[in-house]
Amino acid sequence: MNQIQERLKKLRELMKERSIDAYMIPTSDFHESEYVGKHFKCREFMTGFTGSAGTAVVTKDEAALWTDGRYFVQAAAQLQDSTVILQKMGQEGTPSIEEYLLEKIPQGGTLAFDGRVVNTAEGEALEDALGEKDIAITCQEDLVGEIWENRPALPAEPVWVLDVKYAGRTAADKIAALRREMEKCGATVHILTTLDDIVWLLNIRGNDVDCNPVVLSYLMVTGDNLFLYINEEVLKDTVKEYLKENGVTVRPYDAIYQDAADLRCETVMLEKSRTNFALVQLLDGTNEILNIQNPTALMKAVKNPVEIENMKKAHIKDGVAMTKFIYWLKKNIGKIPMDEISVSNYLDDLRRSQEGNLGLSFPTISAYGANAAMCHYSATEESNAKLEPRGLYLVDSGGQYYEGTTDITRTIALGELTDEEREHFTLTVISMLRLGNVRFLYGCRGLNLDYVAREPFWSRGLNFDHGTGHGVGYLLNVHERPNGIRWKMVPERQDNCVLEAGMVTSDEPGIYIEGSHGIRTENLTVCVKDEKNEYGQFMKFEFLTYVPIDLDAIDKSLMRPEDIEHLNQYHKAVYEKISPYLEKEEKEWLKEATRSI
Repeated sequence: MNQIQERLKKLRELMKERSIDAYMIPTSDFHESEYVGKHFKCREFMTGFTGSAGTAVVTKDEAALWTDGRYFVQAAAQLQDSTVILQKMGQEGTPSIEEYLLEKIPQGGTLAFDGRVVNTAEGEALEDALGEKDIAITCQEDLVGEIWENRPALPAEPVWVLDVKYAGRTAADKIAALRREMEKCGATVHILTTLDDIVWLLNIRGNDVDCNPVVLSYLMVTGDNLFLYINEEVLKDTVKEYLKENGVTVRPYDAIYQDAADLRCETVMLEKSRTNFALVQLLDGTNEILNIQNPTALMKAVKNPVEIENMKKAHIKDGVAMTKFIYWLKKNIGKIPMDEISVSNYLDDLRRSQEGNLGLSFPTISAYGANAAMCHYSATEESNAKLEPRGLYLVDSGGQYYEGTTDITRTIALGELTDEEREHFTLTVISMLRLGNVRFLYGCRGLNLDYVAREPFWSRGLNFDHGTGHGVGYLLNVHERPNGIRWKMVPERQDNCVLEAGMVTSDEPGIYIEGSHGIRTENLTVCVKDEKNEYGQFMKFEFLTYVPIDLDAIDKSLMRPEDIEHLNQYHKAVYEKISPYLEKEEKEWLKEATRSI
């Protein structure tokens, strides 16, 4: 019996002891974080599947894993001999998790999970779906934790204070603004569990989640008090004093559960899709729950003038690293050994060498040829492709700096291209530049603007199967709501708010041809006010990202005069902003790489 089978056997023994018919293991932490630390990788521990997304369900005689198309090949290989059945999400004939549970759990049976890693909206949806068979749900069972010997401890990285010269607003100012929003809603208590909201509000940062400079914590705010639930060992005396000055009382990390259970006759504001099920289940029935989006989500999305100026500085630094990388790649392809992992490591080192860099904002996507057709591809030792002087290479990467967060994608011609590759590359550039240069009336949402980016594709019967843009945090999460750009509503994304001046949004169209190539070109933009006239307030985007677009892959015949002008103006700005920081040979190369066409 292999290791995974042995773990499943132990889990089923616990399930039998506690009369549990099915046990669900999602990929999540207690805070709905995008990236999951080692302590929280229960699904990986129980199945052997290492992908970043997936949910496992174990019954008394079967185990199954649901994941999406990014991971079908990887999951099939890693689940081999584990007895875990792969359920390919989105494929015909694949049941949803709810359908599977209804089939497998008997009338009046029991589903269990650790309610701290399932959000309340999902938990309540399961209650509704399973209610037709009177299936009970128990959410206090961390069964994996009981069988996981030598489980990694919770991260406990030091907390530091983000100086107001970077944050632009004091914590006291933000806290006062939050209390005003609570008052408007009639809330007497606000429970906040999303880590980026908490550290933004308090102007603190940490390193408890990979790529996201946040701190494991919960927050409870009342009209007079503010309680921060955190491992006190991560707080230096200077940070404790800073928190005290801002009216923050420090409590043990897990004390939030008892404090929530003790609330009586309060109007509690929280966001069910961002607050874990176990916590909300503890709230006494005398309390009224206001289920609304955390006010801090919109507050932090609108960057203040100091943050915007700092982000411009961060993007110059990041642009220098990226430009040096493209120069190096172009000069050395075919001359020295290169593969997806080695060139990714080279870029990561260039970025980390920039002053004020605090690491990566997400794991670098480094994809050559057909691998780039998987838009969220992650190179492994098994898939690691050698780069050759032909075709296209895609790199999607970003960094964290004191001055902000970056995210950029460039697709680079390594040599000879097919006509199709050149056409698709040019369409992607046209799309990105048209969206970046659009003007629109205030009140528009990303849904209104997406067609500007998709028209070059749709007019040719082509499309890309992802959003065109997402919000980006300030020294925070690289994916930030509530702003985004996509062609159809995806309610769970919560990214369709009115675009406000100060919001930072990516602009990243692409095209993916299975077995052949993938192309994406991405800049970050900041929304700003344009002219105001009798029709209202017009808005526009300004680029934050300044890195050359590969002219070697452009088919000028596909471009309208305004597309050529957009590209030439952008490249003129790239040279002006980036060339002062380059060595002589790099500068000469950049001048040619940004020439007018």
